[in-house]
Order: sequence, then structure tokens, then C-alpha cells
Amino acid sequence: MPDVVVLREDVHGIPIDEYADAIRERLPDLEVAVARTPDEERDLVSRATVATGLDLPESVIESAPDLRLFACLYAGYDHLPLDAFREQGVAVTTASGVHGPNMAEHVVGAIIAFSRAFPTAWRQQERREWRHITSHELEDATVTVVGLGSIGQSVVEALAGFDVHTIGVRRSPENGGPTDEVLGPDALHDALARTDYLVLACPLTEETEGLIGEAEFATLPPDAVLVNVARGPVVDTEALVTALRHAGIRGAQLDVTDPEPLPEDHPLWTLDNVFITPHSSGYSREYYTRRADILAANVRQAAETGSYEDLQNQI
Repeated sequence: MPDVVVLREDVHGIPIDEYADAIRERLPDLEVAVARTPDEERDLVSRATVATGLDLPESVIESAPDLRLFACLYAGYDHLPLDAFREQGVAVTTASGVHGPNMAEHVVGAIIAFSRAFPTAWRQQERREWRHITSHELEDATVTVVGLGSIGQSVVEALAGFDVHTIGVRRSPENGGPTDEVLGPDALHDALARTDYLVLACPLTEETEGLIGEAEFATLPPDAVLVNVARGPVVDTEALVTALRHAGIRGAQLDVTDPEPLPEDHPLWTLDNVFITPHSSGYSREYYTRRADILAANVRQAAETGSYEDLQNQI
């Protein structure tokens, strides 16, 4: 009888066995099994108390009478059959927070790269050109972070040593945040008008889809740089291409795009002021370690309280 079942799909190309091993280290008294096939998933989950992975089909949930907790390996949960989990009385948790440190490093690296003109230097090196490069200083710059969840807050914390002014934009500004200023969506343009580096770290919702479009690019100063680690559709791609081509902004670092993957013939590939990474800012060898910490803490809490309520990252 397995206590914890680890589903077979890996994350970021890291073998799922590393996640199972991390769980075993933290919960040595429990039986942790890895499901290698769909049939094994159905069989093991039907006898387990805890399952963890990217997703779980409704048919498997319905055939798992003892399942009490599903620990999703994603921070988002809109892909999950939540109604099926509720009907079966299964608690659901997410990986919210595990991406904070590595995505913050990615954002800070992108900001420094554009501040010191590293993409330009790299292209010149490829062409073996020794030419002067105009760079900027990060000190005294204004960095606006849209979205002050765990990722946005980690970005602000990582910027603390650079003597920058930070503006946070969030749906509920009354909740505050670690930035020098916290504004609501209605003050977005006020923030954009003062922004040197715009960091998007918000979830994709009806409110944030197309949040940065033609009007917003017109408000941004022409020296501003966009860093998007949220989701591609948060930015109007056509408006972005126009702004990049016609000096509406200085540049963009895109870890996410719309569409994604970006087609080979898309104009974003050919623009000199764009630096693209393949949705990799969340990649980290520590991903499974942090996720196992959350899972183990929740399993211990449930064992102590006899309840699968009020767990860390529970939705």
C-alpha cells in the first residue's frame, strides 16, 4: 500500500525519480512509489493517500476512495479537474512559491544584461567587431513589477542591493508589498510613465490578458525595457513588435511569448533589441527539493491534526 504516489511526468526535463527521492528523504517512514505507466498510475493512486504530479484524470480520481491529497507540481491549477477533487473530498495544493529565487535571478540577470548592453556585445563578438557600446547604469533606475505574488516579491528582494526605486502594481494595493510604492491597476499608466524596467510577474487572467498593449507602450519611456516572465498573452504581441521596431521601447527580454512556442518565421526572432529564452526562467535543479519541502510539511501537519484543511498552498 503506497502512502505517496509520484506520477510519471517530469518537470523541466529533470527525472521524476529525483522528486521521489527528495520526498523519501523528508518522509522516511512512508512508502513512496513512482508510477511509470498510465496503468500503474491508476492502480497505485487507487490505493494511496497522497498523489503528486502535474495532473490527475477524473476517472483516476473517482477510482481512488482513500485519496486525501493531490499535490500539484505547477503553481497554477486552472488545468485541474477541481470539481472531481471536491466531490471525492480530496485536498489540492500547488507549487506556489517554489519558483521565486530562480525566476528572480533570471529577471535581475535580464535587467543587468540590458543595462550593460550585453546582448549587443554578444552579437558584436559573434561578428568579431570591436566597437564602442553605449550602456546604462542600474543605480537610481525605476523598476516597476506588475504582480506581487511570490515571484514578484522575490524579484523586488533580489533588487534590494542595486539602489533602484521600485513600484509594485497589484490588484489589491491595500495588501501592500515590499516595493517603495504599491499601486492598483487604475494607476498602471502613472507607474509606466516613470518606468525604466517593466517586469511582468502576474498570472494570466481575464483582467491581465492584453494588459500591456499599444496604449501602454505609448506611455512607457522610449528607453524602457520590458521583462516578461508572466505569460505571453499578458502582452499584445503585435503592439510589442511595433514598439520594438519603431523605438517605442529600448528592448525586451521575453521568457514567454504569444504564441508559444514562437514560430520560426516570427519577427521577434530577428529584432536586435529582443532577447528570448524558451520559457526557462522557472527551471532549477532545486525545483523538486522545494516542492518536496511543501509536500512533506503538509503530510506531517495532516498526520498531527487528522485534517487535510489549512495546508500550505491549498486552494
